Amino acid sequence: MLWIKAFHIVFITSWFAGLFYLPRIFVNLAQETNEAAALRLLGMARRLYRFTTMLAVPAVLLGLWLWLGYGFRGGWLHAKLALVILVIGYHHACGSLLRKFENGANRRSHTWYRYFNEVPVLLLLAIVILVVVKPF
Repeated sequence: MLWIKAFHIVFITSWFAGLFYLPRIFVNLAQETNEAAALRLLGMARRLYRFTTMLAVPAVLLGLWLWLGYGFRGGWLHAKLALVILVIGYHHACGSLLRKFENGANRRSHTWYRYFNEVPVLLLLAIVILVVVKPF
């Protein structure tokens, strides 16, 4: 199970790296007035979203494997799983926002994306605290 846990941590870390950077690209896209630069950023965002999705799948599957191996015990795990569902929702929200940029339908400011960019940091902080401290 330690190998599964190690790979789970690697995939989670990689997934979150993408979730930290993708909204930062959105900040730049929301500010960009040069069409060539916007197209380049859009291409970067598309590739990053696809790659991040490929990292999310094994992260979630390995997490399920750990859950089946260790069992479903403690209130901290219920809270952690609820936060993981929020992370998955955030990931899908990034995909939705990317499609809006692709369709020229973005109506949000770069400031909104700066705040949106902080959400995965808070989710990761809460998840790590729950896993390490197991407060309840």
